[in-house]
Amino acid sequence: MEQELWAQLGSISTNQLILLLTLSAVWSYLLGCFNGAVIVSKYILKDDIRNHGSGNAGMTNFYRTFGGKLTFLVIGLDIVKMIVAVLLTEHVFSLYLSEVPVAIRYFAGVFCTFGHMFPVMFQFRGGKGVLSGGALICMLDWRIAVILLSIFFIAVIITKWISFGSCCAGFMFPFISYYIYSSISVFLLSLIVGGLILWQHSANIKRMIRKEEHKFSFKRK
Repeated sequence: MEQELWAQLGSISTNQLILLLTLSAVWSYLLGCFNGAVIVSKYILKDDIRNHGSGNAGMTNFYRTFGGKLTFLVIGLDIVKMIVAVLLTEHVFSLYLSEVPVAIRYFAGVFCTFGHMFPVMFQFRGGKGVLSGGALICMLDWRIAVILLSIFFIAVIITKWISFGSCCAGFMFPFISYYIYSSISVFLLSLIVGGLILWQHSANIKRMIRKEEHKFSFKRK
């Protein structure tokens, strides 16, 4: 797999490759910065979600705070931005390559996730990357999506902790990716995404250890 990756990229000059990777990193990061929870709460509800609950700009905190149909808008925004980032990057690379390696999708996913978590236009205070990460795995490979989503839902059903399901999926992401593709590049890129998700859930992990983490309920507080 690794040899195939470099063979595919070898048809692009070094300067072109650096330029394409730089541009894709920039637009993927900027797309990731469009945080659904912040945009909906701050500009539609006129009440920044980061001033409520856990202070996190994510779907769970938004639903607990505001509930309602606007939660679906938050979900849609965070999913669509990852789809656009990956498809845009893949399309641009397809102009230079007959076959775009899957590592390019992972690359776009890394920077879109980074933008979601640390949005420059929102004082670098974003979400934890669960929705955008879910969109990424669905775009990578159906086998990865089935395995990780199964892990997520089983963990949540057993514990009723969304954060636990997110951590389990984030932890397993690089290992499942390597099992499917046998690529060090893919493993390292997925390790960054999974590591970021775990790092963003560090406070949740501490609360889970103390058994103080909030359990998910369709009844908002």
